[in-house]
Amino acid sequence: MRTAVLFSGGKDSGLALKYALEFTEVKCLITIISENDESYMFHIPNIKWTKKQAEAIGLPLLTQNTKGEKEKELHDLKKVIKKAIKDYKIEAIVTGAIESVYQASRVQKITNELGIECFNPLWQKDQFKLLQELVNEKFEIIIVGVFGEGLGNLIGKNINTQTIEEIRKIYSKLKINPAGEGGEYESFILNAPYFKKKLNIKKYSIIKEKSGGIMLMIEELF
Repeated sequence: MRTAVLFSGGKDSGLALKYALEFTEVKCLITIISENDESYMFHIPNIKWTKKQAEAIGLPLLTQNTKGEKEKELHDLKKVIKKAIKDYKIEAIVTGAIESVYQASRVQKITNELGIECFNPLWQKDQFKLLQELVNEKFEIIIVGVFGEGLGNLIGKNINTQTIEEIRKIYSKLKINPAGEGGEYESFILNAPYFKKKLNIKKYSIIKEKSGGIMLMIEELF
């Protein structure tokens, strides 16, 4: 089956891509670039670097800009999925949704309208097991945004066994979403089993928001 993967450059879409490559014929990646930092649907920090990631993976990338207005951003998603159907004859969309009914149901609605399938290979899986799977499969992932209470020390860290234990301790106290799907933290893939070359951060800056969030913004990547 020919598929396109909704790709944010973070760990969930990256792991979903791994499954898609194993069980489908992935024709392209799709990235939505939102102007709204509070987007209900789409990953924001360092989204512009998905082009470099796609090059490292060796897959075409379709991008679509959106103002990120609630519900209206779905029209932009539908537009780029239509392009993927036209250009690559895709038969299904793959997402990295784990528990977000809001996200999964809206993508499902679009695919239903367009007459294609929607697959969510991570759906309802144990989130700590998903994090450990990333480590076991030799993904190299850095945390580039923290927006939840008690997570400040995680900024810039690689997701490894030690980091997972830190997240577990925070979860036991504050009951955060362990995978960060609620926006508690964001990640960026530097290497994965399907990358043809590893990416390296040459220059970055740390931005602290008034709301308490901290972002690691990549300025140069090679």
